[in-house]
Amino acid sequence: MKGKRIFQKDGRLAEVRRAKAEGWYPYFRPIQGYRGSRVVIQGRELLMAGSNNYLGLSLDPRVREAAVRAVETYGTSCSGSRFMNGTLDLHEKLESRIAAFIGKEAALCFTTGYQTNLGGISALLGRGEHVVTDKYNHASIMDGIFLAQGMTRQVGVHRFSHGNLSDLEKKLETIPAGEPSLIVTDGVFSMEGDIADLPAIKALADHYGAGLYLDEAHAIGVLGPGGRGTTEHYGSADLADIVMCTFSKSFGSIGGFLAGDGEVIEYIKHVARPLIFSASMPPANLAAVLATLEIIEKEPERVHRLQAIARRMIEGFTAIGYDIGVAATPIVPLIIGDDEKTFLLWKALFDRGVYVNPVVSPAVPPNRALLRTSYMAIHTDEELDLILNIAEDEGRKLGII
Repeated sequence: MKGKRIFQKDGRLAEVRRAKAEGWYPYFRPIQGYRGSRVVIQGRELLMAGSNNYLGLSLDPRVREAAVRAVETYGTSCSGSRFMNGTLDLHEKLESRIAAFIGKEAALCFTTGYQTNLGGISALLGRGEHVVTDKYNHASIMDGIFLAQGMTRQVGVHRFSHGNLSDLEKKLETIPAGEPSLIVTDGVFSMEGDIADLPAIKALADHYGAGLYLDEAHAIGVLGPGGRGTTEHYGSADLADIVMCTFSKSFGSIGGFLAGDGEVIEYIKHVARPLIFSASMPPANLAAVLATLEIIEKEPERVHRLQAIARRMIEGFTAIGYDIGVAATPIVPLIIGDDEKTFLLWKALFDRGVYVNPVVSPAVPPNRALLRTSYMAIHTDEELDLILNIAEDEGRKLGII
């Protein structure tokens, strides 16, 4: 097989081999166990400061129990797509609960968050239509756009500078009158930790007759008094036409949903290829989300604790001297710029028992390498202080701060 040219690629594995040989390869490290806010890797316990389990609910005994009960009732798999034999009563119960929670007429569950964006965006975009997307939007959004392009060959794609409303308006102005358009934005951006100016984006959408699709993967459970995300943060469920979210963050499971007007959701249900041609979300995961949703609704103090932690870490890293950009959530990037220093700081923190995520291009723009730190409602103040102290110590050793 090695002699076949199709398998001879661009040589990037040479860098991977070097990183592994030198001991600073940070990816695909197997976690052997979870202990609350800590994980076990290679037999060592590390403080987890890089998880998207924002409310810590994947570890809640009520959620685990719900998942076990679902397996006992339904088994481990639906063994079919939603379109055929893979729809359970649990799917429909969850969709009804989610729609009510978000404040929309209807919702639709997909097997992963990635597939949710892939299916929703590709279903909504057709020949001669346009999509206007923030340059920092998640890769799954871009892949949904690429799928739409591949299916129709004639989707206009317009990318505006991150958070730049003037550039967004310029892009909208270039779209010929009468040609349908969709603005797509993250609510909370997964690497920068900042919040989209949703009211201003909605005003532009309304002015130019565009639809507004909002990715809330890192916002629901994080923003708003009740954890309902960016729309609640700004005070109105009407600020987005379509709301998308994953279940793999605050909901402690896997999967995703779209919520919006009933007719739009019904259309997507019958058109979205990643829904129709994928096995459906398993019973245990559905039950876990139903349990976490009930906890979020009944225990908003978890969301409030997470928001307090976000303020504490933003203030703490800023006081130390780190560049955290415009972070305003529990996602707090330590922006370093240089790839080598980013990996050196990652290794220094890892060796001292703090797990964070190094992020380099193409996940972020060139020369904007960063350590993505993120926090859970179950972190204690003592743990947060320990993270700040170690990050300050190692950052000064490397001349980063």
